Amino acid sequence: MRNIPCDLSNYTARVAEAPEPKTRKDENGREVAVTDREGVRRYVASLFLKTKGEKGEEVRFTLDADPGDEFEEGMVVELIAPRMSPYSFKNANGETVSGIAFAAVGLKPVATF
Repeated sequence: MRNIPCDLSNYTARVAEAPEPKTRKDENGREVAVTDREGVRRYVASLFLKTKGEKGEEVRFTLDADPGDEFEEGMVVELIAPRMSPYSFKNANGETVSGIAFAAVGLKPVATF
């Protein structure tokens, strides 16, 4: 299963690190841009998610589109169409690595008073 919609409406999302283009290391150790199958560049944002009365956690979200420059550290945002995908693979050492990858279509600022 991939791209499972998730309801995060009960959480406050605060920008922990401003969105930036997503990169990975290629086989030669160089940083290369991450794109989708159509060649559209992906972005990543670190958000601190917290619900009332609970401890929060920093979660990295891959964004489908360029969110622009308006998002700053500490800003409260809302995720547009958040989703999650479980993953599992064997790394170069033969160890199994598994987890959940989070993604969203984008971000929008939340008006705070």
